[in-house]
Amino acid sequence: MSHDANTGAAGKSGLNLGRILHSPLALPLIGLIVVSILMGFASDNFFSLGNIMNVLRQVSIVAILAVGMTFVILTGGIDLSVGAVMALVGTLSTGMMVNMGLPAPLALVAGIFIGLGIGLANGALVAWGKMPAIIVTLATMGMARGLGLIYSGGYPISGIPSWLSWFGVGRIGFLPVPVIIMFVIYAVAWVLLQRTAFGRHVYALGGNETAARLSGVKTQRVKLAVYGISGLTAALAAVILTGRLMSGQPNAGGGFELDAIAAVVLGGTAIAGGRGLILGTLIGAVLLGILNNGLNLMGINPYLQDVIKGAIILLAIYIGREWR
Repeated sequence: MSHDANTGAAGKSGLNLGRILHSPLALPLIGLIVVSILMGFASDNFFSLGNIMNVLRQVSIVAILAVGMTFVILTGGIDLSVGAVMALVGTLSTGMMVNMGLPAPLALVAGIFIGLGIGLANGALVAWGKMPAIIVTLATMGMARGLGLIYSGGYPISGIPSWLSWFGVGRIGFLPVPVIIMFVIYAVAWVLLQRTAFGRHVYALGGNETAARLSGVKTQRVKLAVYGISGLTAALAAVILTGRLMSGQPNAGGGFELDAIAAVVLGGTAIAGGRGLILGTLIGAVLLGILNNGLNLMGINPYLQDVIKGAIILLAIYIGREWR
C-alpha cells in the first residue's frame, strides 16, 4: 500500500474515532463502563446475572419515565409532574377496580388515558398558553399529588386481582417483564425520534424554535405531542408500579421526576434541547441504577448516596459542556 493510501486510511480511521468520541453516546458509555468496573471491584456479586437483572428491573420505572422526559427536554422543556402523575394514575386505576368494580383491563386502559390527558393538558398550557413549562408542570405535580391523596384518603388502595403482579414481578424466561416492557417502549421511542418526520421536528424545535417555525414545523403541535408522550409514559410506568406494589399508592413516585431528569442528562441529552439520543437515556438510566445498586452493595449511608449521585450528575453536566 502506498504512503498516500496509508495516510488516507489513517486519516479516515482518525476521523471515525473523532466522530465516535464526539457522539452523544460516547460519554454515557464511558461512564457506564467505568462505573461498572469500579462496582465490580467493590462487590463480588455485582456482575452476577441475578444482580444485573435486579438492576434492570429496579431501573425500569425510572427508565420509562425518562423516555417521555427525553422528548420534552429535546424540545427545551421540562416535566416535573411525571412522578405525581404516575402515582395518581396508579391510585385511580386501583380505585376503579376496587371501589367501582371496573374490570382490571378496562381500569388500566382508563388510567393510561388519564395520564395521556394530563400530559396533553400540560402541553396545551405550554404551547398555546405560552406558560413556562417548569411552572405548568410544577403546578400539575402538586395537583396530581393532591388529587391522589384526596381520592384515596391518604391510604393505599389494595385488593386488586393477583394476576396484575405479572406486570411488576413476572418473568418471561430469565427476563423480568418490566425490563421487556422498558425495551419495547425504548424501541418505539427510537423509531419515533430517528425514523419519522415528527422526530426531526422535535430536534428542530429544541435546536431553534424560531427557525423551526419559519421552516414550516407546527411547533405548538410538537409541544403538545411531547408532553402527551410524557404523560403516557408516566401512565405506563404506573401499570408496572401497581403490579409491583399490588396496590395504588398516592405517595408513590416522590422524587422520580428528578431521577428521570438525571437519567436524561447522564445520557448526554442537552438540557437546553436539540441534542441527544434516546439510547443515551437508556444508558443514563442504567448508569443511575448501577450507582444505586453498587452503593447499596457497598453499604454506603443512604444520605451520603444522594450526595454522591448529585455530585456525579453535576460532573456529568460539566464534562458534557466541555466535551462539546
